[in-house]
This record gives sequence, structure tokens and C-alpha cells, in this order.
Amino acid sequence: MSKVRVRFAPSPTGPLHIGGVRTALYNFLFAKKNDGKIILRIEDTDQARFVTGAEDYIVDSLKWCGIDFDESVKKLGDYGPYRQSERKSIYHQYAQSLIDSGHAYYAFDTPEDLENMRERMKKAGVPSPQYNHITRSNMKNSLSLSNDEVQARIKNNEKFVIRIKMPRNEEVKIHDLIRGWVVVNTNNMDDKVIYKSDGMPTYHLANVVDDYLMKITHVIRGEEWLPSAPLHVLLYTYLGWENEMPKFAHLPLILKPDGNGKLSKRDGDRLGFPVFPIDWINPETKEKSSGYKESGYDPEAFINMLAFLGWNPGTPQEIFSMNDLIKEFSLERVGRAGAKFDFDKTKWFNQQYLRAKENSILAQELQQILKKNNINVELGFVTRVCHELKERATFIHDMWSEGRYFFEAPKSYDQKTIRKKWKQETPEILLSLKERLVKLNEFSSENVEADFKEILNQYSIGMGQLLPAFRLALTGIGMGPSLFNIAEIIGKNETIARIDSAIQNIS
Repeated sequence: MSKVRVRFAPSPTGPLHIGGVRTALYNFLFAKKNDGKIILRIEDTDQARFVTGAEDYIVDSLKWCGIDFDESVKKLGDYGPYRQSERKSIYHQYAQSLIDSGHAYYAFDTPEDLENMRERMKKAGVPSPQYNHITRSNMKNSLSLSNDEVQARIKNNEKFVIRIKMPRNEEVKIHDLIRGWVVVNTNNMDDKVIYKSDGMPTYHLANVVDDYLMKITHVIRGEEWLPSAPLHVLLYTYLGWENEMPKFAHLPLILKPDGNGKLSKRDGDRLGFPVFPIDWINPETKEKSSGYKESGYDPEAFINMLAFLGWNPGTPQEIFSMNDLIKEFSLERVGRAGAKFDFDKTKWFNQQYLRAKENSILAQELQQILKKNNINVELGFVTRVCHELKERATFIHDMWSEGRYFFEAPKSYDQKTIRKKWKQETPEILLSLKERLVKLNEFSSENVEADFKEILNQYSIGMGQLLPAFRLALTGIGMGPSLFNIAEIIGKNETIARIDSAIQNIS
């Protein structure tokens, strides 16, 4: 058996959608599981839709995701170039061989000719007119024109395309590794353009030629390409490569959260969550679409989430490192049905990864956010804060937004807590607590809690009559992690100062 070689072949027509990232991921996992190689090929044959910066965006996105390629535009191998526009000289010979063998033909039709054909067919009751075995004889092509006229048109530099000559009433059979056998009758297929008037191949020809020349063994791509698979099978056959044809696997769609249709690039910020791996700024409109990286997601959590959109391990386990995924992944466990995108589950994955991280690592990341907010504190202090907050946070930035009180005294106090818990006698009780805390030699959470309980006994009150007020004084809010731990971390002087400030500002 040939060594496994797969490819991810995006077009630089815009930002890379998470559906594309998942395709790249499954190719990567399959290659590494089978000790094979993965190639990144940029399919830029559609120059009209080329978007400046899109190729760099694709490369940067996949790098952030941890998907490494064995061969690419950045890492050359033996089968380059890896950008189709740089392979332009390769394709014409294969288009010509299809013409020579009678499997393709020149077509000189203008856009007006094509529109007139469609109108005629619609009037004849054909709902979806196509350029095919029925209509081709009435069009301007090398099947309907004499050889002399065809050569004269070519000599006069008249624009033409090359179309595949689809046979009549033949069944094309494809064995898909996910869907089983797929059978399509050629009567339902049209004579697709395989070579354009600008001298560039269309996706169909370039894709097949490149996969053959790059010795691709498995084509793993999105379900949207399944209708093109019969044409690709025919091209392999007509070019004499049927014995080198790769195996096909068409991945299920990623659906909108309600399951109603494919999750598209336009659904991102409109639905309140990213659909791109990293931020994308439209080069023309300068409009920004948010990405998972800048939204605070861990790349491993993002990848873990994506892996489960269409694949499952067959066990209850949900947390998988990249190495775990490589070990467990198989196309047999990829489903046929579309996978609903669940944004809450995406956040859950990030939360699990955050909780599993070492506090010292989290502290380094949080310290970068603190510095941007002009907060300069020692790493050891930040590490202790992370220990307290990590179980309550989904993102690193939550530790700043929700744990701000660790780094600066409250500037305001939660009014709801004041109304419910700040009573007339509260200042007096807090002052008594303060007096006890001032005398502590060792300001630990255990000692603070012991003094707190002594005050409860002294005033014969319950925890709920003092704890919310004490929390309000230290944090400004009504809930959070252990208050006694907070007091220990911010220290004795800061705790005393905050009690004084609360009594002064609230009372």
C-alpha cells in the first residue's frame, strides 16, 4: 500500500471558516494516525475571487490551531509548487490530452450565447438548463463546428473554454469511506468547464491533476464537494489514472445551532459567536469579523471542540489532546449526518482546558492583560489569584473582569447587596471585626475566618448577617470565591483599608 498522503486545499477567496479548519484537522489526524504526510496546497485558480491577505490568513490560522504541514507554500517538498497559480504551465497538456482522446472539446460560446440557450430551454419546460449532451449540438463548439472552423477560431485568438464531454446514460460509482457507495447517472451531469479562457484550469481539472502528481492517496473534504466527485472520477478514468485514484471521504456539514442549514461565514458575529479561528479584517471594507484566538480561546480547546463536530470516539471521554486525537481518530467514526454547532459546549471545552492548566502558566497569560491595564504586580501574587479564580472562569480575561478586586480596591458597591444585606448595625459589626483583624500577627485565611466566627458569636448573629457585608467591603460585589482566601491574598493592610472605605462610603 502507498504511503498515506493527504492534502488540505483551500482557496484564498476570504477567511478560513471553522468548517475548513475541521477539514484540515481531520486530514491532519488521519495522516498522523497512519504515519503519513499532509500537504497544504493553495488553490488560487479563480483569480476573479482572489482576496488580498487571504492566503496569509489561512497559513496563520492553521499555525495557531497547531496543524502542521509536511509540505506547503512555506515548507517546500518534492511535489511543488504548492500554489496552483504557479503550476499554470502544467495543466494545459492534460486538457489537450482529453481533447485528443475525445473526452473534452473546445467551446466558443459567448455569455450571450449561454444565456440564450438557458432561455430557450426554460421556454421548452426545462427547469434547470445545462450545457450537456442535449444542448451541446446547438452551441458553438468543436463538436458542432467543422475542424477547419475550429482551427480558424483558435488561430484568430477567439476566446474559448474546454469542456468535458459527458457520456450519455452511464453510471458513475464512487465508494466513499464515510457514505458507502454513491451512484450517479451521467444524464444528470453537465459538460463542466475544465479549462478557462484565461488559460487557467477550473477547480475540477487542477484538483485532479494536482492530486495525481502529488501522489495523494486520500481526498478528505467537505460534503459540498460530493456532487463534484463523479466528474473527478471520470477525469481520473479519462486521463488513464484510474489505478492511482485516491480514496474519497466526504465530511458532514457543520450546521447552525438550530440545525437549520449550514453554518456559514456570514453567521458569525450575527449569531454572537466566532466562526473564524482568528480575527479577519476585510481588506476592502475594513470590517472586522471576530476569531476564537482573540476571543480568548485556547487553541487546544478549540481543536478539541472541532474534532467532535462530526466525529466521536465511541466512549464517554470528551477531553482529548492533539496526540490523543491522533491516536483515536478514524474515518469509520465520522458520521454522515450534519453536526450542530453548540457554542455553549465550545465555551465548556475552553473552561475545562483553563482549569487543567498550571496556575503559573495562567498567571503569565493574565499578567499580560494586567499590564495592558497598567496593573503591575508580582507573578507569585497573580499565581495565587489564578488558583482562586480558575474554577469560576471560562477565559483568562474573565479573571481580570471578574476578579478585578484582587488588584484594585472597589470603586463602587453592588446596590442590590447593599439593599438586602447592609443594615443599620452593619458598620458597628464590621468595625469590631476590623479591630480583631488589626491584632492578628499571622494574617492567614484560617485566622481571618476564626476571628470572623468570634464576631458572629459576640453579636449572636448568623453567617448571612455579616459575610455579604464583609464581601462587599473587600470586593464591591455580592459573590465570589472564598472571602477569607481573598483577605489573605490582598493582605492585612489592604483588608483593613477596604473595611474603613466601605463603612465610610456606604454608611
